[in-house]
Amino acid sequence: MKFSESLKKNQDFQIVYKTGKSYANKYLVMYVRKNQSGGNRLGISVSKKVGNSVVRHRLTRLIRESYRLQEEHFQSGYDIVVIARVSANGRSYREMESALIHLGRLHNIYK
Repeated sequence: MKFSESLKKNQDFQIVYKTGKSYANKYLVMYVRKNQSGGNRLGISVSKKVGNSVVRHRLTRLIRESYRLQEEHFQSGYDIVVIARVSANGRSYREMESALIHLGRLHNIYK
């Protein structure tokens, strides 16, 4: 199993936004940038436009769990920022997982 940590600092998010490549689908936007470390760093962003704190936290947990269970399929050495779109509100775990995998394939980091 791989070791992966979180992106927490605003500065780290800004670097990925500015220098990373992005793809989007119906529910998520994913920015990906190579990093210097061996593992992946995952950052999740859910805007207040998506819903109240309960809704935003639920989406964050769904995305994090989807990534955790699929982590061995993702290549190592990337900073990944996932942004939930308003349309993600009320979606099931399966829909969020398939959206995450779809974006991983578009970025060619999902094996």
